[in-house]
Amino acid sequence: MLSVALRTLRTRWVTFVGSFVALSLGVALLAVMGLALASSLDAPERQPERFAAAPVVVQGQDTLSVPTPIGDRTQKLAHPRAVPEETVAKLRRLGTVVADRSFAVRAATGPGDLVGHPWSTAAFAPYEIEAGRAPRAADEVVVSGDWARPGERVTTDRGTVTVVGTVASRDFEEAVFYTDARAAELSPKSTQLVVEADAAEVREAVGGLDLQVLTGTDRRLADADPDRDSEALTAMNAMFGTAGGVTAFVSVFVVASTFAFAVAQRRREFGLLRTAGATPGQIRRMVFAEALVVGVLASAAGCALGAYGAPKLAAWVVDGDLAPSWFTIGDFTWPYHMAFWTGLLVALFGVIAASWRAGRTGPTQALREASVDTKAMTWGRWVFGAGLLVTAAVTLGLALFSDPGELLHRKTYVSRPMLLITAIALLAPILVRPLTRLIAWLPAQLPGAGGMLVRENAAAGIRRTAAIAAPVLVTVALAGSLLGATATLNEAKATETREQTAASFVVTPAGDAGFDAATVKKLKAVKGAVVSTTSSSAVYVLEEGVALIKSEARAAEAGPLAKTVHLPLAAGKVSDLDDDSIIVNEEWEKHTVGQSVDVWLGDGTKKSLRIAAVMTTGTGNNGAYVTPANAPGASVDRVDVALADGADPAAVAAALTTAGGHVFTKAQWVQASYPETNRTTRYGFILVLGIALLYTGISLANTMVMATSDRVRDLAVLRLAGATQWQVLRLVAGEALMVVAVGGVLGLLVAGLNLAGMWSALGLLSVWSPVEMPWAELGATVGACAVLAVVFSVAPAGLAMRRRAVELAGMRE
Repeated sequence: MLSVALRTLRTRWVTFVGSFVALSLGVALLAVMGLALASSLDAPERQPERFAAAPVVVQGQDTLSVPTPIGDRTQKLAHPRAVPEETVAKLRRLGTVVADRSFAVRAATGPGDLVGHPWSTAAFAPYEIEAGRAPRAADEVVVSGDWARPGERVTTDRGTVTVVGTVASRDFEEAVFYTDARAAELSPKSTQLVVEADAAEVREAVGGLDLQVLTGTDRRLADADPDRDSEALTAMNAMFGTAGGVTAFVSVFVVASTFAFAVAQRRREFGLLRTAGATPGQIRRMVFAEALVVGVLASAAGCALGAYGAPKLAAWVVDGDLAPSWFTIGDFTWPYHMAFWTGLLVALFGVIAASWRAGRTGPTQALREASVDTKAMTWGRWVFGAGLLVTAAVTLGLALFSDPGELLHRKTYVSRPMLLITAIALLAPILVRPLTRLIAWLPAQLPGAGGMLVRENAAAGIRRTAAIAAPVLVTVALAGSLLGATATLNEAKATETREQTAASFVVTPAGDAGFDAATVKKLKAVKGAVVSTTSSSAVYVLEEGVALIKSEARAAEAGPLAKTVHLPLAAGKVSDLDDDSIIVNEEWEKHTVGQSVDVWLGDGTKKSLRIAAVMTTGTGNNGAYVTPANAPGASVDRVDVALADGADPAAVAAALTTAGGHVFTKAQWVQASYPETNRTTRYGFILVLGIALLYTGISLANTMVMATSDRVRDLAVLRLAGATQWQVLRLVAGEALMVVAVGGVLGLLVAGLNLAGMWSALGLLSVWSPVEMPWAELGATVGACAVLAVVFSVAPAGLAMRRRAVELAGMRE
C-alpha cells in the first residue's frame, strides 16, 4: 500500500499541504524551545559585579533557616539584619572595614534606575574616575555614564547636588556616589561590609554567628538581586513550556481535523479500493503510510527551520529583557531528536481515528452521489467527547469544592481550556446543524435564494462545516479564556482594593525608601485628618511541620487602621490587634480566632502570636497584619488618611501635599494600583495566541481550498441553473462566513464556561467582581479568521469557474 499512498500524495497534494505546514511549524517551534531550554540549563555561573575586586564581603543574616523532619527549610528575610557592632569592632582589628549601602535616587534629568552608594565602595567594582574628582562635601556626587558632566547641578529626591566627577558606565547599574557620611545619613542601615583582610581570619572572627563570609564567586551574592538570571530563565522556560504544550495540542488538533476531513472526502475512493479487493486493514495501512511520509518530511523540514529560528528567538528574548544579556543558543543535538520524533508521533496519532474510519468504508460507497452527511457522529466521537466534557465538569466541581484558589493559578487557567476545546470540537457535529439554522435564520428570510442556500449547504455538509469551524473554535476559545482570565483576575484584585480602601486619601513616598520620621510627623499633624501609617513586611510560618511559608504582611496600629481600611473579615475584630497578636487569612493552617501561632518576623525573630481576626482568602493578596513592634526594620511606605467629622477635603489634601509625598484620592488610588499582567505572562500569551492564530490560518486555508475544490461540480450546476458567477462567489463567501460564525460561537461557549468557573471560584473566595470578556481581541480574531476563510474559498472557486460550466459539471473527481 506504500506505492498507492505515494501516488495519492502526488495526486492529492493539496489535501496534505496544510498538515505538512502545520507539522513543520510545530516541529520548528519544539526544536527552538528545546534548544532554548538546553541553553538555559547550560548557563554560565554568574560572576561578582559590584564586589569583583573586594577581598572579603561579610553579610548580616539575610536568610531564615528552620529545621524540619525532612531537612532545613529556608526563606529570604524581608528585613536582613545588620552585622553586630561588636563583630564590626573585631573586624576592624583585622583590617579596613567599609560599610556598603544602596538606596534609590531619582533625578529629573537622569536614568530612571539610579542607585546611590558611598564613594568608598567604588574601588571594589572597580570604578575609576574618568573626569573630575571624588566627592568631598555632602552635596557633591560622582555619577556613572555620561548623562551628567562635572560642574552640573542636578535636582534629585535626595536634594540638589553638584556632579564633581564621572566614572565609566557598567551594565549592572547606574550609580550615584556620595561621601560616606552623606550616604550613611540617607541610608542609616548597612547589612553588608567589605573587609580588607585574610578570609580565614575573618571567618574565625565571625565564628558561631549567623553571618556569611563571601569570597571568590560567592561575592556575587552581595550584588543586588543575585538570583535575577536564574529567575529570568525559569520564567522564560515556563513561557516556552506553555507555548510548546499549546503547539503540540494545536498540531494534533489541526492534523487530526485535516485527516478526518480528507477521509470523509475520499469515501468513494476508498469504496472503489474495497470494490477492487482491498481489505480494511490495507486501507488503514495506506492512510497510516500517507501520514508517515508527511510526518517524516514535515519533521525534517521543521528541524531545519528550528535551527534557523532558534538564534532569532534568543535575540528576541534578550531584547525584551526576558533573558539575561549573555543568553545565546548552544550547540545541542537532543532537541532536534525530541522535535523530530514528536512531530512524527503527532502525525501518526492524529491519523488514528481517520484511518479507522477509512477502514470501515464499504464497497457501496463507490456508488454514492449525495454529499449530505447522514452520520457525522461516530461512537468514538460520542464516547470521547462526552467523556472529556464530563471530566471537565467533574474536575471543575472538585476544584471548587476543595481548593477554589487553584483555579486562579496561571498553570490551571492555561491548561483547562484545552480539555473543553477538545470536548466541544468532538461534539461539534451535533451542534453544527442547529447553530447554522439559528445563525442563518435571518439571512434565509431575505429575498432571493442566497440565504437559504447558505443555510442548507452548511447544515447538509456537517463534517465540512465542523472541520472548518474547528480551528476558529481553538483560537477564539484560547483568546477568550486566556485574555479573559487575566482581565477577570485583574478586575477582581481592583475590586478588592476598592472595597478595602475606606480612606479619603492615600499618600505614598516620592522615592522607594519610604517616609522619613520627620515627614510622618508632619502628616500626622495635619488638621482634620485621621492618619494610619503602614509598612511592608513579612511573616513566616511552618505549616504541616515541613513547609516554611512566607506571607506578605503590613504593619499598622489597630485604631487608625480600623478607620481607614475595610478588611474582609470572616471572624474577629481589627481593634483587637496588638503587639501580641496577628490578623491572618483563611489560607493559613491555623485560622481560628484566639489560637496561638508560632511565626518568624521579617528579621527572623521567632514569636508566638495570638490570632486576633481572620480575613477571607480573596485573590491571594490579603496577607497578614501585625503591629509596628512586630515589623522591625520596616519603614512606613503608605499613609491612609480618613477625614475627621467636619473636615474640608480640599484643605486636608493641600496640607498633605505640603507635608510631603504623592497624594491620591480614593478613586485615583484604585486606578493607580490597578494590577497589570506581568511582562513574561504577557509575552507568553502573545506567543501562545500567535501560534494558535498561525495554525488557524494554515488550517483554514487548507481546509477551505480542499472543500471548495471538492465542490467545483456543485458550483457548476448552480451556474447551469442560471446563477451568475458573482452570485456563486457570494454564495461561497457567505458559506465561509457562516462557518466562521459557527466556530466563533463555539469558541465563545468554551471561553464563557471557563470564565464562569473562575467567577465561581472568586465568589467562593468572597470576591464578587464581573467577568471580563476581551471583546476587542475576540472581534479581531474572528475578523482575521473571516478574511482568511473568504479569501481561500472564493479564490479557488473563482479560478475554477474560469472554465465553462458544462466542462466543470462533467469533470471527474
